[in-house]
Amino acid sequence: MSQPKSERWEYETLRVPRGETKKESEDPKSELNELAAEGWRLVETIDYTGGGTKFIVFERPARSTADSESESS
Repeated sequence: MSQPKSERWEYETLRVPRGETKKESEDPKSELNELAAEGWRLVETIDYTGGGTKFIVFERPARSTADSESESS
């Protein structure tokens, strides 16, 4: 029986956009849709100690060198 190939992951973070007051966050829908279109999926949020989200963390399977080269062409 062959061993399954271990999958490698890459990660991306998005800092939650803040309004002018820096207290209320703005809707990051367009940024989330962009990342989703690139194959990223939401896996975690990193929160401030006193509450509120500081970063949104995404992951996707790591792309091979061949994948990266075909995207840049």
